[in-house]
Amino acid sequence: MDQRFIGMDPNTGGEGSPTVWVEEETADLVLQGVKAEEMLEALISGTEWVAGHAVGIPAHETVIRIPARMVPILREACDVAERRAELH
Repeated sequence: MDQRFIGMDPNTGGEGSPTVWVEEETADLVLQGVKAEEMLEALISGTEWVAGHAVGIPAHETVIRIPARMVPILREACDVAERRAELH
């Protein structure tokens, strides 16, 4: 499972930082971010976003927050993932 580092929050301090990678084999985006606060998680897990789709956050998933200032990094990651996926 090789990961290609794309970028990290430019305003990061010395501790944890939102970070983006692309998995080389699958072209999946891999994101590290700040765990969503309880109120946001409750809103997301309690809302039917798509009619007929199960409500809630499955135990194997979580909600994270990525700062808007990282949009350029996410764009780059999407471009890398898209090019990578075309190879498979």
